[in-house]
Amino acid sequence: MQLLQTHRRRIDELDDKIVRLLVERYGIIEEVAVLKAEHGIPSVLPDRVTEVIERNARSAAALGQDPDLIRRIYTLMVDEACALEDRLMEQPAENKSA
Repeated sequence: MQLLQTHRRRIDELDDKIVRLLVERYGIIEEVAVLKAEHGIPSVLPDRVTEVIERNARSAAALGQDPDLIRRIYTLMVDEACALEDRLMEQPAENKSA
């Protein structure tokens, strides 16, 4: 539909930015997994999980977005981050740099 083309293009541009930011975020999570493994820190820190989810829910609410939607999105993102950390922390040391 021609009527929606401009809006769809704007959404696509935002989606591209979101994907790049997620790739950057998970790259940092990989670095965190290495540090956690080196220092014997568990991959899941429940207080931090709650902090991340609730901080972003509050930010969303302040911007007029549904905080429950953001909680659901961040719960999925954090669950995936913890699973990634678990996988990375379980790898033998010689495979971590590969």
